[in-house]
Amino acid sequence: MKQKLVLTFLLVFSIKSFSQDSKFSVVANYPIAIGDNFLGQNYNGLVDLGAKYIFSENEIVNIGASINFGFFQNSKSGATDLNQLFDVKIFPIQPRIFAELNIPNLEKFHPQIGLGYSIVIFNANWAENRNADLPADIDDNENGFNINIGLSYDLTNKLFLQAQYDFIKIGVEDGVPDTSYNTNINILKFGIGLKI
Repeated sequence: MKQKLVLTFLLVFSIKSFSQDSKFSVVANYPIAIGDNFLGQNYNGLVDLGAKYIFSENEIVNIGASINFGFFQNSKSGATDLNQLFDVKIFPIQPRIFAELNIPNLEKFHPQIGLGYSIVIFNANWAENRNADLPADIDDNENGFNINIGLSYDLTNKLFLQAQYDFIKIGVEDGVPDTSYNTNINILKFGIGLKI
């Protein structure tokens, strides 16, 4: 079901990108995990790629949909930290609906707020010296609500800079303490976008 949702988003975005009056844009961000939580304390952001489509425009607010795909890797590898048994990669997938404000006299600035439901995929491979009786890797995912605030600045009619903050509240599996350290994810993103 999750794969079908992602494929549907991509299909809609790709069809609209070929239209004459496209309201479609693509973005590339550098994500930074922040805060006192498992992601901020143990992972480095590598890249975050996204796409946005505005389906309703007026003088005050634009309404649209977006999706982002992030990639984080654990900051401690098995070679440097003997307590770290796994090389872990985290892939947040963040579809959302957003509202973007049009501010008179500040036409180049566009604050936005978004709401979505995120999927956070965990992939763990043994760092080294794996016991043959244990599984080769561990794949898991958690889901949760996502709130996004951001600001973009138009450099040209096609090119823009953006900064965003994402808060994701995920669930935890049985046996994992239900604390803010394990359930709250905070991500800052700085990037550049292209309107197609």
